[in-house]
Amino acid sequence: KKPNLRRVRVSADAILRSLLGSKHKVSMDLRANLKSVKKEDTEKEKTVEVSDWRKNVEAMSGMEGRKKMFDAAKG
Repeated sequence: KKPNLRRVRVSADAILRSLLGSKHKVSMDLRANLKSVKKEDTEKEKTVEVSDWRKNVEAMSGMEGRKKMFDAAKG
């Protein structure tokens, strides 16, 4: 029976070093390519979603709302 292999975290630099050998020193800044997200934008989006959600619930309450949902499911 084979022993279970342990998961080992290896950085991108370590992987490149093992592939290229220790002669080549390549340090890549992988995080520089990622987009930076501002906290303010996400908060605004949340408030918009909440208000839309409430409107939808009020619109869909009652028999007419149910009828709309039923028609939407049909079509």
